[in-house]
Amino acid sequence: MSAQHTNASMLSKPDYRWRPIDITIASVIAVASGLVFWVFDFVGTAPSALLAGVVPGLEGILSGFWYFAGVIAALIIRKPGAALYAELVGAVLEMLLGNQWGFAGSIVAGLVQGAFTELAFMILLYRRWNIWSAVFAGVLTGIAGSVFSFFTTYAGVRITGSFALVNIITNAISGAVISGALMWVLYIGIAKTGALSRFASGRAVTATV
Repeated sequence: MSAQHTNASMLSKPDYRWRPIDITIASVIAVASGLVFWVFDFVGTAPSALLAGVVPGLEGILSGFWYFAGVIAALIIRKPGAALYAELVGAVLEMLLGNQWGFAGSIVAGLVQGAFTELAFMILLYRRWNIWSAVFAGVLTGIAGSVFSFFTTYAGVRITGSFALVNIITNAISGAVISGALMWVLYIGIAKTGALSRFASGRAVTATV
């Protein structure tokens, strides 16, 4: 292998070391997400109850509003741990502001959701960054979030096979659309403003190096 080819290969390898700017932006995303989580804890109660009254488990279609932090953080930062960090810190803030879910429904849920978002990008070796990888991460997070909710939100409730199926499917759809596709569109919009010029994710959109 020539020295030139070796150097080119080294340059093409992603740098997974976290910089201060990575921590700063991931924290901003986490705080903003935590505020959205907290607001939706209350705003989403009525429509969730309405959907559950129509078809039990259908309320999962709104759950993507609690899954998006990890996806948008991963799309922008593009480093291992970004999804987990954003989802977990956002969940901590959500709980500190006060909600009805408690420690398990907030912190542990955030940990589970962030871990499965992380897993999606890990499966893709942190090299596939497109709308389909975002949707994949959203779907995986939605499924994990749904199953976890059976032990927290729905603890003590008799869970039938039809309820579980509907809830898992609607959570997956919500994850795909809200946490996945919508976050991809948001990321592209932010990148086009030039605000992400210090990130590979921003330069990939503006075609600068």
